[in-house]
Amino acid sequence: MHHPIGQHAQRHPEALAVHETTTGRRLTYRDLWNLAGSLAVRMTDAGVGPGDACGIAMDRGADLVVAMLAVARTGAHYVPLDNGAPSQRSAAQLTDATARAVIGTPGDGTRVQALAPRLPVIEVVRECAGDPLGTSHASGADDALYVNFTSGTSGLPKAVVVPHRAVRRLVDVPAYCAVGLGTRVGNAANPAFDATTFEIWATLSAGGTVVVLPPVAAVGLDGWLDLLRTERVDALFLTTALFHMIAHERPAALGVLDTLLVGGEALTPEAARRVLAAGPPKRLVNVYGPTEATTFATYYDLTPERLDQLDRVPIGHAIQHTTLHVLGPDLLPVPDGERGELCIGGPGVALGYQGRPDLTAERFVTVPGFAELGTLYRTGDVVSRGQEGRLEIFGRLDRQVKVRGFRVELEEIERAAVATGLVEAAVVEKTAEGAAAALVGFVLPVGGDGLEPVVLAGKLHAALAAVLPDYMLPARWSVLDRLPLGPTGKVDRAALLAGDAEAQTPPQAPAGSAGGELPEAGPVPGDVLRLWCEVLDVPDARGDDNFIASGGNSILAIQLSSRISEAASVELGPAEVLLAADLTELIDSVRRSMSGRG
Repeated sequence: MHHPIGQHAQRHPEALAVHETTTGRRLTYRDLWNLAGSLAVRMTDAGVGPGDACGIAMDRGADLVVAMLAVARTGAHYVPLDNGAPSQRSAAQLTDATARAVIGTPGDGTRVQALAPRLPVIEVVRECAGDPLGTSHASGADDALYVNFTSGTSGLPKAVVVPHRAVRRLVDVPAYCAVGLGTRVGNAANPAFDATTFEIWATLSAGGTVVVLPPVAAVGLDGWLDLLRTERVDALFLTTALFHMIAHERPAALGVLDTLLVGGEALTPEAARRVLAAGPPKRLVNVYGPTEATTFATYYDLTPERLDQLDRVPIGHAIQHTTLHVLGPDLLPVPDGERGELCIGGPGVALGYQGRPDLTAERFVTVPGFAELGTLYRTGDVVSRGQEGRLEIFGRLDRQVKVRGFRVELEEIERAAVATGLVEAAVVEKTAEGAAAALVGFVLPVGGDGLEPVVLAGKLHAALAAVLPDYMLPARWSVLDRLPLGPTGKVDRAALLAGDAEAQTPPQAPAGSAGGELPEAGPVPGDVLRLWCEVLDVPDARGDDNFIASGGNSILAIQLSSRISEAASVELGPAEVLLAADLTELIDSVRRSMSGRG
């Protein structure tokens, strides 16, 4: 994957490769190639060579792009870490991937070293003279380029090994998004999320510019959307949850794009119709694909005509160099119109799960009698092939869910909860979709513990926050004295969810009761309270309600801050919503902003 970038560095050395919107830092293709070469020398000196794994512990930015390219040039493969994840989880991923070193940004060595005390920490290069590494390792098509971790049913994340040929297939004249010389592609994904593969490699292999965008929560919704316009972003990938929120709040703002890709969860026709009716991007595309099939496997262009009378958005057709098969339990094709498991073939299929030969054999299969299809990845998604050969998706064969674009195996959370020693059984389920999607948990406490339910829930949340990323933490826990069972003796999950929904329906204690008193009535408290309840979809709220504890997340914080800013004519950022101790403190913050404005 690195050779096309080297060619661009020779043919168009002054072309812009990377631009950081928050710092103004710019790297030409010559800069990028030379910096990556210098870092590759450091890696080689530290003992990293072909076939080795190297962790990358940094946020998105020019340094990240340099690190990814440098690892590829040494013939090693990178392991992108989520800097927002618990350090214990990142450390375990480095161990599972058998990393030989970790790359960090200058000045961040202490934090990175703590993840893997026995591994060398290599600081990324920001200045160099010339190209100290004139050649690059000639990696083979099946040599690994990176390892991405996904949630696992065993309680441990799975390490998906993705080779060079899989990424080449993703970026080779992509049918789902035109990228060429000078195309400006937004980089908005978490480095550990495999959408980064498209944002970085598809852009650089085509001679485009990676436009590094800040988190929406850091600059606010309007500020972030304004960056798309001022930075002249041509193409962008958005998680479905973020797209749904923007479609509701600012549907016309996405019209500045040439191509908008949306994926990660089921897309609602209503959200797509709002954007298409408000001055849409030139091309709006629903994309689908598991990590094991390298980011995207299907695409479907959305137009008003294609969405007419549809209640489900199709995932569409195969992208280039990809085959799609709808198979029954016997792994034989089912007739068009019937439902089966989607199995994906072609060069985009990963090599398997590192250190998990049993799971690799289960999910990466060869169909008897159809060896010419090669290895197929069994997605576990239930689909059917409809009109014009387009695929529609109907759910899962297992208990995997999507939360804000991330794959989550509910069993991983359940096992982690039991492993804390605080509970003897745990059941976790997902409620709602899109920005309002949340995980809820139900537990049986360890016998004789005697902890109050609210104390147990707090201890459990704190224990899990040390080992799981925030998107895998249930918004609330229900402590039960027994789990309801169905006719077969299994846990009745539908009954648990029905009971949870019923418990959330009655109004909470009146505002003004002990500990929950809101400031005196007036237009500002009234607006904030009303918007709080609308965004969190709760019937009422108390002054001492916390946003996160009430089911909030970063996307809902963006939505709430945007609505409050508009209603009260103030500048309120998502961070102020997330950091406010409770609703009363948020209202006080809005009042101070109004006083300062006056």
